[in-house]
Amino acid sequence: TLNYESYSGTHPLLDVYDLLPFDNPDGGPWKQGFEITYKGDEWSEQPLELFLIPHSHNDPGWIKTFDAYYHDQTRHILDNMVVKLSEDNRRKLIWAEISYFSKWWNDIDDQKRAAVKRLVEAGQLELVTGGWVMPDEANSHYFAMLDQLMEGHQWLQKHLGVKPRSGWAIDPFGHSPSMAYLLKGAGLHNMLIQRVHYSIKKHFAQQQTLEFLWRQSWDSSSRSDITCHMMPFYSYDVPHTCGPNPAVCCQFDFQRLPGRRTFCPWKIPPKPITDQNVHERALLLLDQYRQKSRLFRSSVLLVPLGDDFRYVESSEWDVQFNNYQKLFDYFNQHPELHIKARFGTLSDYFQALHRRLSTTRTTLPKLRGDFFSYADRDDHYWTGYFTSRPFYKRLDRKLEATLRYRRSVWLHDTHHDVWLTTGRRNLALFQHHDAVAGTEREHVVVDYGTRLFQSILNLHQVLQSSAHWLLLLDKSQYHHDQSKSLIIFNPTEQLRTSVISVVVDSPDAQVIDAETGRQMSTQISAVWAEPSRPSTDTFQLSFVAELPPLSLVVYHVTKASSGSTPRVRYTVHRRGNPLDIHTEHFQVSSLQGSEADAPLSLSNKHVQIWSSPETGLLEVRIFKLKVCCVNVQFLWYGTRTGSRDKSGAYLFLPADEGAQLYISSEPPLVRISRGPIFSDITSHFPHFTHTVRLFHLDGHAGKSLEISNLVDIRSQVNRELVMKIVSDVASGNRFYSDLNGFQMQQRRTLAKLPLQANFYPMTSAVFLQDSTSRLSLLSAQSQGVASLKPGELELVLDRRLQQDDNRGLGQGVTDNKLTASLYHLLLEDRGVGGASVDHLSLLAHLASLSLCHPPMTMVATSNSQLLKLRPFQPLHSSLPCDIHLLNLRTLEDTQVRDAPGVKV
Repeated sequence: TLNYESYSGTHPLLDVYDLLPFDNPDGGPWKQGFEITYKGDEWSEQPLELFLIPHSHNDPGWIKTFDAYYHDQTRHILDNMVVKLSEDNRRKLIWAEISYFSKWWNDIDDQKRAAVKRLVEAGQLELVTGGWVMPDEANSHYFAMLDQLMEGHQWLQKHLGVKPRSGWAIDPFGHSPSMAYLLKGAGLHNMLIQRVHYSIKKHFAQQQTLEFLWRQSWDSSSRSDITCHMMPFYSYDVPHTCGPNPAVCCQFDFQRLPGRRTFCPWKIPPKPITDQNVHERALLLLDQYRQKSRLFRSSVLLVPLGDDFRYVESSEWDVQFNNYQKLFDYFNQHPELHIKARFGTLSDYFQALHRRLSTTRTTLPKLRGDFFSYADRDDHYWTGYFTSRPFYKRLDRKLEATLRYRRSVWLHDTHHDVWLTTGRRNLALFQHHDAVAGTEREHVVVDYGTRLFQSILNLHQVLQSSAHWLLLLDKSQYHHDQSKSLIIFNPTEQLRTSVISVVVDSPDAQVIDAETGRQMSTQISAVWAEPSRPSTDTFQLSFVAELPPLSLVVYHVTKASSGSTPRVRYTVHRRGNPLDIHTEHFQVSSLQGSEADAPLSLSNKHVQIWSSPETGLLEVRIFKLKVCCVNVQFLWYGTRTGSRDKSGAYLFLPADEGAQLYISSEPPLVRISRGPIFSDITSHFPHFTHTVRLFHLDGHAGKSLEISNLVDIRSQVNRELVMKIVSDVASGNRFYSDLNGFQMQQRRTLAKLPLQANFYPMTSAVFLQDSTSRLSLLSAQSQGVASLKPGELELVLDRRLQQDDNRGLGQGVTDNKLTASLYHLLLEDRGVGGASVDHLSLLAHLASLSLCHPPMTMVATSNSQLLKLRPFQPLHSSLPCDIHLLNLRTLEDTQVRDAPGVKV
């Protein structure tokens, strides 16, 4: 067993993974656990103190849309809550999703609002966590995780005057320490989690470590510690929360009484509690409570009472609360049973827990690490949702970046304020664990996507107006709908050199810095209408922009003399089927003779690459005279055949043969472009277009390779497309992936686990390393990643799956779209003494920032020579490299609904 108390190293949860056999023996009534025994006198000195916590888990979108759930179920739950809690002050309820609560609040009258405030003040209603949603903890970036938390907390502060004290996360599919850190920073001291691998739960139960102090991996002090309670059993529903035997616990879910909407699958229904049966019923339930209590270090016991969308009907409140009150009265009238039972809130429980721990001088163990990847039974690992619906995962990050742009350059305007609030809340809503995860019904994801896209459009318009106002010397000339120049916004706090590209209608164009009159370095590229046909009337103009931190810089795009703008030179090749491409504007050649067999090469002052002439895929890379073999391949994964469970939106259950090399039915068209600002190699395959680009720049942009894919697998059946990077980095079985863009977590690929268990979430970064080299891949979107062999990375690009995976969704994932993914690949020399470093290098960190927060380009025709524009530069210099300006955000106006105030 693991000695948690004496642990002072890096990641004990990794050590647990090494320790456990991950077998799955039948544990008896507790299938995934073990038989729990007790003598009966364990509570004679310290009685069992039970808190039954009523809750209703309301998904802000899943099978129905957010609005449909609210209309059909949620508003009725909350309406009944006011009535039923007011009937008896012993009754309690906890509520988590502020998105629903705020919508309901807007619909109710002042009398009902006053009643809600009384229930909150009396401790009968507790708002737990206080986030806009209960966020996914694998795919969400920490910017959005924090933003949805702030959205909920500000709303609660303004309308109810309360700050949440305890966190409640019963349904995210795995848990991240980044969330624990944000909760602690938001003033919470306790939290609860549920969806953890069943083998981990069993081990923690055996060790009585289900309650622990969750500490951040970098923290050598207790500053980041937060008390965490892990629920021990399979689910958060009533059958799996009162104790280890679901057949018994189900008999105490009185919503399943005969004749009601649901029933017990174990075929022993609940019975109403009467004077005649209360003794037998109370002892049966007490046995479950006592067994569960033996898994914890204290005799204070937490038992939830609820499930998805519970307490819709008034009668459910009656059957649950009335029957349990009879049981509690019986317990409390029989002191020889040594149990004190009552309804409670989450904070009621944690207050009692800390009192008991203090009285008995019991300490909780300290843990570091995360709880990915999650399996709920057998080899059913929830690693598919790390990638499911990648189009929307990318759209999520687009809105996130746009919202951050908008807050950095903000102009107070009533119309704009509404769009800003709506954009913020649409991003917050999409962090829900069935939204960004890609595990919702098709019409629901369309609803989310429409919200995201509309907010991006609105916020672009708002930013354009704000930028125009900030740049005008004569403010009286400002009009909402008028912005007449090309304006580039740098959303980062660092000076950066960036390549900006716009589409123009002439190959002869130049870019002038509006302030200095200096002509910028430019190149003209073709816009390819088809892989082998360039457009004749549109062109891409790219130039190098020097962008001060958080600045708005103005450029003029003007006509240049014929042939004066440097043009990209192209080489095209397709083995066995030569191409003859004619264009009047560009030089296009083909590979001839021995050239067709020689590797394709591109280079800048930092990097040289060679690619296969047949596929265009990367083969070798040189970095400062260090040769690194980096090979890019593409793979297909299928799913299991026959009657066995198959992959779906949640689960990754690959076919027995594992990954198969992608083989194209015809040779790809390979196109090489060479220009003064960037050069690239693009390969057109039937199911994806793959581009590797080198920038001819100084700084971090010139030291990395940009890799982009455009994926379309809509013709496939039960297949997942993977990009595989094979290197000669001797990484062993270890690699590092990020958690929420906030911290890096070491991963260990274990042969004792099935293939799908070795995939992990990657929000923005992954790296492999040995004693001399590090290979980092930085990503603009979240997806699943694995390192199944030393030196290799597999990134799942898209999944198309025809069937449901039996986790309640009732659909496969077949609404795929043409989806872009973007990366930067870095090879770094680790130097002396770097072997223990487990976070991104400064270079990788800056590259990641630039990828997540690209410059924003605003383009309009230059027909306003009378308007004098000057650059906006709020900072005199870059902030230090170890400071990141995450957010500039207005606090809510205390008087006006959903409007920002004057405080930031």
